[in-house]
Amino acid sequence: MKVCVAGVGYVGLVVGTCLAYLGHDVICFDKDEKKIRDLEQGQVPIYEPGLAGLIEQTDNLQVTTNGAWAISQSTVMVIAVGTPPQPDGSADLSAIYAVAELIARYASQPFYVIIKSTVPIGTAYRVRALIEGITDIPFDVISNPEFLREGDAVGDFMRPARIVVGYQKETSRDVIEMLYEPFLKNTPIYYMDNQSAEITKYASNTMLAIKTSFINEIALLCESADADVESVAAAVGADPRIVRPGLYAGVGYGGSCFPKDVACLLKTSKDLGVDMSVAKAAHARNVKQKVRLVEKLAEHIAISSSRHIAVWGLAFKPGTDDVRRASSLDTVRRLLELGATVSAFDPRAMATAQQKLGDTITYAPDALSALDGADALLLVTEWDEFRDVNWFEAASRMRGRLILDGRNLWNPATVKAAGFEYRGIGRS
Repeated sequence: MKVCVAGVGYVGLVVGTCLAYLGHDVICFDKDEKKIRDLEQGQVPIYEPGLAGLIEQTDNLQVTTNGAWAISQSTVMVIAVGTPPQPDGSADLSAIYAVAELIARYASQPFYVIIKSTVPIGTAYRVRALIEGITDIPFDVISNPEFLREGDAVGDFMRPARIVVGYQKETSRDVIEMLYEPFLKNTPIYYMDNQSAEITKYASNTMLAIKTSFINEIALLCESADADVESVAAAVGADPRIVRPGLYAGVGYGGSCFPKDVACLLKTSKDLGVDMSVAKAAHARNVKQKVRLVEKLAEHIAISSSRHIAVWGLAFKPGTDDVRRASSLDTVRRLLELGATVSAFDPRAMATAQQKLGDTITYAPDALSALDGADALLLVTEWDEFRDVNWFEAASRMRGRLILDGRNLWNPATVKAAGFEYRGIGRS
């Protein structure tokens, strides 16, 4: 099929590349000239494991800033642009509508619009009305939300757990089955109306957010009772109705999905007169959890201008360079507010973090260098390369002996054996 994809960000570039790898002729377009120029020169503008190699293997993928041309060459139009949160929690849909208008003006044959972006309930209906007001060419709007985890996005696309499709016209089912033909044998497809598909995406992310916030509250209980949240979570997660994945205590969730989607769901529910108290509580717990490490630090040392704190991990999760709404940003900013100086290291997210934090902190060349002269180490992102630490060398570089493990990554006994005081999240 001839496909164009609007947006070359964390979703669009993965979707476009994977569709091309499956054999479709794909044109990705974006108004960001630098991103397109980088791609034309063989440089991938985002970090996603496996993506660069897949792009190299694919010869039927084109990139351009000329959206009108890309649309005119295609029958399937995938919208994968950003829908950033606004101050009231609602999603900014200006990019969605701009692309929809472009599609309506430059489509040259019957077409199908697939909305991959996470959008509020009713967006497909509004996009359909916008396009109908501009063109008489037959079309349909398909809600096909993505369930791609940053750091695992390529694998999630190529081995989907499920495919969700909201549509009106019966021919849209045929288009989806042609688009995803290699997955039909092993992947369940859930067909529904557009609104149900839109709700499915928000419900999925909010359910995962609730699990995270719930185990973080259990972690607080464990700390007060001198219990171990890791033992509790393992036993609770053995129940097949609950399951262990997602039931990990830490310093809260971040990224482009959970915070934005929960906030948008709460805004939508408020507009509809529905009180979603469970989702509201999950959101409130996460806001507090993001600065939990600083609270724990203050329980052990006075945070002032004389304190130097090391932070390991800036990305909102391992496997990505994305720092959008990352817990690290809240942690660092709170430390700076209290007067401390900060040195940080992340294997992938140094440049993106610097765009948010500027030169307010020191960016270390490696993990151990970040420890030089530090009174304490705060682990925020659980990168694999942080798992095996020479704690005796770490001790020789640090001024203090306090380790705050925000992801319960390390064995407390191993850390203590090197002379450190260890504190995790919800651990006795």
